[in-house]
Amino acid sequence: MNRAYKFRIYPNAGQAELFAKTFGCVRFIYNKMLEDKLAHYKATGELLNVTPAKYKAEYAFLKEVDSLALANAQLNLDAAYKNFFKDGGTGFPKFKRKKNTRDSYKTNHVKGNIKLTGSSIILPKTGAVKLKQHREIPEDYILKSVTVSKTPSGKYYASVLFEYERAVEPVEIKKAIGLNYSAAGLYTDSEGGNAQYGQKYRRSLQKLKKMSRALSKMKKSGKNWYKQKRRIALEYEKAANRRMDFLHKQSRQIANAYDLVGLENMNAGARGSGKAAEDKSWGIFRMLLKYKLEEQGKYFVRTDKQADAVNIRD
Repeated sequence: MNRAYKFRIYPNAGQAELFAKTFGCVRFIYNKMLEDKLAHYKATGELLNVTPAKYKAEYAFLKEVDSLALANAQLNLDAAYKNFFKDGGTGFPKFKRKKNTRDSYKTNHVKGNIKLTGSSIILPKTGAVKLKQHREIPEDYILKSVTVSKTPSGKYYASVLFEYERAVEPVEIKKAIGLNYSAAGLYTDSEGGNAQYGQKYRRSLQKLKKMSRALSKMKKSGKNWYKQKRRIALEYEKAANRRMDFLHKQSRQIANAYDLVGLENMNAGARGSGKAAEDKSWGIFRMLLKYKLEEQGKYFVRTDKQADAVNIRD
């Protein structure tokens, strides 16, 4: 089983500069490999297999950053190709644009190149980066990878992925419940209950709308425009944190109270409401609920609309 912990990190000026270079190189190598793959297929009708190593002689700046970050960019591109040919509905791989792409990169743990010390995290090429570790890591957890990211407001995070083995005994199903997506909140359940986002989260959404309208009236790229952009980024982070806190608490409450949970399959029940489902983070809620049930030996099932806990149990 896998478990990820997300920690705030505080790079110094030199480390922040290296992170920026790595973000850019990851985006560059992804786009360059995609460009060459398209050109090769157009010329020959065959797929081209390339690796980042091929480009380091021509683009020396690629040698300055973590090679594993570039290798993961290749893996992401290969996965995008496979998903397209496996299911055309996923769309063909697209070029990554700086303004529309999240600043992040993934590096892998190999022969002790990554270490958590409690007050810092040691990363390849970067060295020890100051870290705020708010949770203890169990001794039997094996470190697998780290994803470094930067938010639009300028904060840095390290998402550390661990692998662990844990014997989980299946529980006897005594209590079951069905959950359906609700456009008015998060969900309604088969017992007549529902979950609604808190007032602070809703106020954040309203505030973001007003701030966005104010931004649209400002001169683009002006001093006030950049200030407003940062204010919006900070407010968006507050809203996202409140939403994740709500989703974690709701999923934990349900996972602790029930032995089997049936969750509405949006493909079956949310015709025309894909954007609304995305806004309410239905997919994130499903993911959180699934792993919290499974780690207790409980059961998670996907259902059609109007899930019935009695039918699920039978």
